[in-house]
Amino acid sequence: MDIQEAKIRIEELRAQLKYHNEKYYNDDAPEISDFEYDMLGRQLRFLEAEFPSLVSADSPTQRVGGVADRLFTPVKHSVKMESLLDAFSFDELNAFDNRVKDSVGNTTYSVEPKIDGLSVSLEYENGRFVRGSTRGDGQTGEDVTANLLTIESIPKAISFTGALEVRGEVYMSREAFLDLVNRQELLGEQPAKNPRNAAAGSLRQKNSKVTAERKLDIFVFNIQRIEEKQLSSHIESLDFLKSLGFSVLPTYKKCYNMSEVITEIERIGNSRGDLPFDIDGAVIKVDNFALRDEMGSTSKYPKWAIAYKYPPEEKETKLLNVEINVGRTGALTPTAEFEPIGLAGTTVSRAVLHNEDFIREKDIRIGDIIVVRKAGDIIPEVVCVKEHSKDSKPFVMPHICPSCNGPVFREEGEAVLRCTNAKCPAQMLRHLIHFTSRDAMDIEGLGPAVLEQLTDAGLIKDITDLYTLTAEDILSLDRKGEKSASNMILAILKSKENPLSRLVFALGIRHIGQKAAKLAAEKFKTMDNLQSATKQDFESIDGFGSILAESIAEFFSLDSTAQMIEKLKDLGLNMTEPDNTIDNRFEGMTFVLTGTLPTYSRQEASAIIESFGGKTSSSVSKKTTYVLSGESSGSKLDKANALGIEVIDETKFNEMIK
Repeated sequence: MDIQEAKIRIEELRAQLKYHNEKYYNDDAPEISDFEYDMLGRQLRFLEAEFPSLVSADSPTQRVGGVADRLFTPVKHSVKMESLLDAFSFDELNAFDNRVKDSVGNTTYSVEPKIDGLSVSLEYENGRFVRGSTRGDGQTGEDVTANLLTIESIPKAISFTGALEVRGEVYMSREAFLDLVNRQELLGEQPAKNPRNAAAGSLRQKNSKVTAERKLDIFVFNIQRIEEKQLSSHIESLDFLKSLGFSVLPTYKKCYNMSEVITEIERIGNSRGDLPFDIDGAVIKVDNFALRDEMGSTSKYPKWAIAYKYPPEEKETKLLNVEINVGRTGALTPTAEFEPIGLAGTTVSRAVLHNEDFIREKDIRIGDIIVVRKAGDIIPEVVCVKEHSKDSKPFVMPHICPSCNGPVFREEGEAVLRCTNAKCPAQMLRHLIHFTSRDAMDIEGLGPAVLEQLTDAGLIKDITDLYTLTAEDILSLDRKGEKSASNMILAILKSKENPLSRLVFALGIRHIGQKAAKLAAEKFKTMDNLQSATKQDFESIDGFGSILAESIAEFFSLDSTAQMIEKLKDLGLNMTEPDNTIDNRFEGMTFVLTGTLPTYSRQEASAIIESFGGKTSSSVSKKTTYVLSGESSGSKLDKANALGIEVIDETKFNEMIK
């Protein structure tokens, strides 16, 4: 390859890596596997080493991939939070060992599991936890102190009173991850792809209550900065952190040569399946701090450490069947059932096949020999078909719902088939969970586990049955006392008073979220008006497109919907939207909120704007009247300035609403 060809390929690789960095670090939504990403980076490093004149300061090989999100206050790290160079073979580890010997001679190493999570810094002053931040780009991260305070294993006070900054990895255990995925699937939400992304997304929530519900945990693995105490080695520092009450890595071992290092890496790899959390490799570090200082770092990596990445494990097995499951929104999801195989330390026999297009692209047929791996060592996935069975036929999705035998359809532009029967038994539990959730009817105490008990006992067959429950019904459930039964009944009765907009959202109409439900309820005011509205009527709502209008109009045109609403009326549910308008000073105006306001939450500010006849929007456009901007405003502020839209702060806003 000549230098011109190398330049073209390097630019391609940099563009791909920058895109995937954004998806991984900032969106918490990776589109390729860690192994595929690592291979792209490896190819770029090789080409840059061969053609050093093509290396640039903004190359992904020269910097950590994340950036501080403008939703959070930026934190400048006093000590750079570096990344690690990856190794994929023992030959590369031996080469690392030779580089260390050439630099500082023979030395000892520490070996520890590489936790797959989100790296954070924890700062302590006078024995108190004062601030926590994400790694970001290594130099500037995000202040997520409030969310880190919800993690029980982070000590809020320690006996050491000197200044201390430690680095840890926030993670989600496999059990907590699978619980989260199950809840997301029950609610018809897009499930998290792996524990790392689930942990990252949970830690970067604006609402710390959501973070607290996600059961995050942390392992502390490094001292970034310490005053008033001398430590000479990494092993000694971990022992010290452990004595202070930090949750340190479950295993860390001192090794006296590379042979011992490799033996420990193999031991850690063989025990992956027994761990309650996900790891993606093992970390090898020079143990002695003085030698680390002597070796130093590159612009991105420390020269005294390396991460060994375990290769993805793939195995062949026979596809026995394709089971069809029905979700809350009626989506038919195919799941592969295959002969059990051992992967990453556990036995697996099922893998989601996503949709008909996925099956068609891979030409998956019952009886095939398929290749299966675990994405992120957690979620089994079908990689490809190795061999078709004799006389096999292409798999065809059913034309009727396997749960209720109702018709199924595919919307234009979608890959998913859906059941149209609102009373489909397979969808009922998911409907109930959504109906009772916090943003819908907000019936406290009726969580997924209780609702499952009620449906299994035959006490609830549809949402109207919620309002005929008695305390005796709840007492008949396992481990339910009189007080909890009484509280649940009171919560159910209280939910009858909710405004129409909450009920519309709770009904789980496809495409209709909280915002759309509120717009529809405010436009038509009563349930009777909603039921008699046409698609054209809904399209007249500012903010509604044809897809939303068609979906809500079709829902209210169904006989099953009319029967359900009539029952809810008879049971005493509120069917009107209150008029909270104080006056119409903001009539015809659209506000966009960005950043963190000093005293109002976004929900509170939006309610005030609407009470004066105004509207709020999530995006800036030429139709925007004002942008209400707070601290750490993001791209919306930039766009407002570019379009010449007036930007106001909370002080100006308070003057406007006097």
